[in-house]
Amino acid sequence: MSIINTSTEKTILYLDCFSGISGDMFLGAMIDLGLDQEEFLKQLRLLPLTDYEIKIQKSIKNGITGTDVTVNTHEHHPHRGLKEIYEIIDKSELAQNVKQKSKEAFYKLAEAEGKIHGKSPYEIHFHEVGAVDSIVDIVGACILMDMLKPCRVFASSINVGYGTVKCAHGTLPVPAPAALELLKGIPIYSGDEPGEFTTPTGALILNTFVEKFGTMPAGIPEKIGYGLGKAQRKSPNVLRTVLINSSDISEDTHKAGLDHDKVAILEANVDDMNPELYDHVMERLFHKGALDVFFTPVIMKKSRPAVKITCLCPPDKKQYLIETLLRETTTLGVRELEAGRVKLFRVIEKVTTPFGDIRVKVAKIGNEVVRVTPEYEDMKMLANKNNISLLKAYDLVNHFWTK
Repeated sequence: MSIINTSTEKTILYLDCFSGISGDMFLGAMIDLGLDQEEFLKQLRLLPLTDYEIKIQKSIKNGITGTDVTVNTHEHHPHRGLKEIYEIIDKSELAQNVKQKSKEAFYKLAEAEGKIHGKSPYEIHFHEVGAVDSIVDIVGACILMDMLKPCRVFASSINVGYGTVKCAHGTLPVPAPAALELLKGIPIYSGDEPGEFTTPTGALILNTFVEKFGTMPAGIPEKIGYGLGKAQRKSPNVLRTVLINSSDISEDTHKAGLDHDKVAILEANVDDMNPELYDHVMERLFHKGALDVFFTPVIMKKSRPAVKITCLCPPDKKQYLIETLLRETTTLGVRELEAGRVKLFRVIEKVTTPFGDIRVKVAKIGNEVVRVTPEYEDMKMLANKNNISLLKAYDLVNHFWTK
């Protein structure tokens, strides 16, 4: 069975990484959605690689039926560099956009490795990720994404595991340095079980394709796929993919070009804590993943003055933040509820001004720019650099934009 006409403006691919992600898990989960397996293999054969065989079969992992993809190769992990991998991709007869995306992915990986080893991307020689099976995983991911053509790609927070892993560089901490470098800016956590849950290839796939991380978006699930991992664990070692049609929900917000998600709201009333501690509490909550924290003065029973601590967070982070409130404040309980949230689409862009480079937050409704707000820390740096007041710095930058 193959998926047809998936490339619509309402199609969202959601990656549920509750057990992490690896290259073979991603291939399996995408094929399990119903993508044409024979077409996928036909496209892979366009790569000038022969020293491998790929096995795709239905199997069961911890009671969950999914697709298991195994790439077997007889070569002994040659240390290919970026140039050699580019040559393999360029010599193929793959579609140009698949070639370009594959090369972009490998360059991201070379950048990450280069930062760790203090070398330029073109000086890096890949070890495990330079082998045929990893090339098949990465290029195969680009092929499948091109076959599916989702409008948007979202993912959950990423379970990376913990402990150590053995590789060509010896025994390394989990997540491996290259994986962690690729996961910068992405919400991650360690679950209850040890092991390498997210591999560098899995991290690379997330870095390359996913635009937003958080809870599952509103919509109608149309297809669900499970890609099976190789490790045996107590919990299901699978990657879940969900194809979501969002065309029939919140149509008014879609027409307006607005974004929407869900947040957990946590509240606690505190009337017996040293006020000096509130700053530390706020800092700890933000460190644990809070989206916003604010304090409201309230009057409790017997006219006691108190402070209501309110914390907004992604629903999958609320347990950590509830524990933080219970440990870091004198409250004996925390109220929790979940709410929908409608918001402007926001992106961070770097802008060059006559006074220096700054980051700005651009808020949009559809393609219309509603608001452009300079980042506070960048404005402070600009003011100090030019020996002017912060107020003057804002005036100068705003004048530059409105000219």
